[in-house]
Amino acid sequence: MMLLSLSPVSHFGVSLNSSTYSSFSLLSPLRIHPLRSSPERTIALPAFESITDDTPELPPLVRALKASAEENAATFHFPGHNRGHAAPPSFTRLIGIRPYIHDLPELPELDNLFCPQGPILEAQTEAAKLFGASQTWFLVGGTTCGIQAAIMATCSPGQFLILPRNCHISAISAMVLSGAVPKYIVPDYKNDWDIAAGVSSSQVLKAMQELEREGKKAAAVFITSPTYHGICSNLREISELCHSRKIPFIVDEAHGGHLGFHSEFPNSALQQGADLTVQSTHKVLCSLTQSSMLHMSGNTVDKEKISRCLQTLQTTSPSYLLLASLDAARAQLSESPDIVFNQAIKLAYEARCMLKRIPGISVLESSSFPTSPAIDPLRLTVGFWQLGLSGYEADEILYRDYGIVCELVGSKSITYALNLGTCRDHIQRLLLGIKNVARTHAYIQQPEERLHTKHAPFDDIMMSLIPRDAFFASKRKVTTMESIGEVSGELICPYPPGIPVLIPGEVITKEAIDYLLHVRGEGADISGASDPSLSSIVVCNV
Repeated sequence: MMLLSLSPVSHFGVSLNSSTYSSFSLLSPLRIHPLRSSPERTIALPAFESITDDTPELPPLVRALKASAEENAATFHFPGHNRGHAAPPSFTRLIGIRPYIHDLPELPELDNLFCPQGPILEAQTEAAKLFGASQTWFLVGGTTCGIQAAIMATCSPGQFLILPRNCHISAISAMVLSGAVPKYIVPDYKNDWDIAAGVSSSQVLKAMQELEREGKKAAAVFITSPTYHGICSNLREISELCHSRKIPFIVDEAHGGHLGFHSEFPNSALQQGADLTVQSTHKVLCSLTQSSMLHMSGNTVDKEKISRCLQTLQTTSPSYLLLASLDAARAQLSESPDIVFNQAIKLAYEARCMLKRIPGISVLESSSFPTSPAIDPLRLTVGFWQLGLSGYEADEILYRDYGIVCELVGSKSITYALNLGTCRDHIQRLLLGIKNVARTHAYIQQPEERLHTKHAPFDDIMMSLIPRDAFFASKRKVTTMESIGEVSGELICPYPPGIPVLIPGEVITKEAIDYLLHVRGEGADISGASDPSLSSIVVCNV
């Protein structure tokens, strides 16, 4: 028989001696949870600063996470690293031990994401107040799961969803999940920039009327605003149009969590009447990557249905680091919402003015898109085609020679995202790099056809199957040229920005194939294709 010796142990570097153990009776529970809902703990870890009720500077979920991590508890729960005791050394050398200490599961005092009654509920309520929502849900599956939930909650199988053809891939997957039928709007396309514009209310009205002439009605309207390039649509007009017909209005506001918090910013989707809006809080705001928020306004959409959809889509083991980061980002913005972006806006304005003075460099402005009321001032999209350079070529030079890392590369331009963490030194490095690229390539002559390519991929859309039916259809693989005229069996898009060129169920056109081959030749990564080289494409057997 092996005898177990109880000797002093160390917990987070703190030695527990025999006098400490004497206060712990092995016959008495360390904590009592009649319904596993009590937030109180009875054991404090001396090594940490204690938390009391007079520390209001900590947001509610951050506060709860800190308090739970400070416990001197004998832990027999997941995750397997056991509050950092077995954290992989190779990773702790990179990020330290503290993320592991705070990587806790759904303990009673940390609340339940799918039935919040404690700090998560409080944190979501505070977020709703800040963003002007009637209810807010924290998301650990990114904006993708929020978009999927919004569409699933408003569109039943066979019902129509009006949406732009250049929507994010998550909207397509939402139609596979919900069985919704797409009614696409083809946005205006700026060929000189190779960028799609926003969506106008007249385009939405046209789509509604086309359905009405067939005796049908849209179950929801879904708009992306701002786009990846910061181009905004007139959401107020679209909202009024939707509500006049009692149609829910959903906005993919992944890139606009900051909108409405400064006079220089366009108004947010909620301020313009959206019923549901999904924001990637981790993009311009400061939560951890993969964390987002879903906001609801009014009662057009059933909030219980939203909650059920989110429970279906999200993990049952949500990361409390992600959830707490959402709470912290909200608190950060709450401290001074009217001035927190002053420095970022100033730097963006200065950079835009300097870039416009560089010969051969173009800067995207709202005047390029007459139907779009505004462009996010924190997005700088810079064109290089007058220098005979693609966006991919310019980006390679800027990264290699100046260490400049952009957000988005296109065939003709590069988009730079400014945020609260942008510093003047980095702006100066960006300007220096672009000036030198312009000086070096100013006199290089390029073939005229390269400067004026026509590769708009969204024209002449013909749908043979709805996305859900195409997803489950039997398929085969054919050569790329043989695929023209066939029904696409896979979703293929250059990434970023994650906007599909081929969608399951659509008839493959020569224009779409030409566009994909063009951007691949320019250096884009092709996502979703079973054959990334695009030598073959999967098609449906129809």
